[in-house]
Amino acid sequence: MTTPARRTSGSVAMDDYLEQILHLIEEKGYARAIDVSKKLNISQASVTNMFRKLDAEGLVKHEKYRGTVLTDEGRRIARAIVERHETLTRFLRLFGLDEETIYHDVEGMEHHVSRPTLNVIRAVADDLEADPSLLDRVRTRCAALRPPEA
Repeated sequence: MTTPARRTSGSVAMDDYLEQILHLIEEKGYARAIDVSKKLNISQASVTNMFRKLDAEGLVKHEKYRGTVLTDEGRRIARAIVERHETLTRFLRLFGLDEETIYHDVEGMEHHVSRPTLNVIRAVADDLEADPSLLDRVRTRCAALRPPEA
């Protein structure tokens, strides 16, 4: 029996924080607790506590009353999280699902998909994008599987 692939970080919550910190740094050049708090819709005190945990894990450098930056390891993990998110979103968009469904599904899947499974999804997405007739056949088949609307 094989063991599951190693997660890229410690928890779903850590993943969400690292992803938001990376997005804020790319957008503004820095990440503050108040900004992460607004993005994740949680208290600033909770964010500050997580910043301390991430700092203790060596994933960020957090200075009270200043911005928080990712360490090299934190940036590596955050980029992997964003890559998973983008790959899963790209794959689901191929099938014409509505954006709200895609968003909610990806938010759940991105934290649990292994690297080997993500590689399969990426390969299938690449092949479907490269072969429009195959994509049309798969979309038709998916449409036939949908239950009729009430």
